[in-house]
Amino acid sequence: MRNLSEECGLEPVTVSMAYVYFEKLVLQGKLNKQNRKLCAGACVLLAAKISSDLRKSDVKQLIDKLEERFRFNRRDLIGFEFTVLVALELALYLPENQVLPHYRRLTQQF
Repeated sequence: MRNLSEECGLEPVTVSMAYVYFEKLVLQGKLNKQNRKLCAGACVLLAAKISSDLRKSDVKQLIDKLEERFRFNRRDLIGFEFTVLVALELALYLPENQVLPHYRRLTQQF
């Protein structure tokens, strides 16, 4: 997720949010071997949409990269995005104390 986000020029805070979304899905027991890549892709896409001002071309480029990196169909990703959104109970705005540990770790690694 981090490497893909670097390629697309996403901010570390966006990647941190995607990590938190992914962790919440893991803790809810929503992940399995078949859907883990779709979950990761949907988390990155949702984080990118909520945390930055992406233009339509930027979203298309991100979806293309996700499709290439995780090897899934874009239709599956778009459909699964809503599933992840519901699993997260539409709670995309995260408190600082959930995002900050990941952000610190990412900024130290860059």
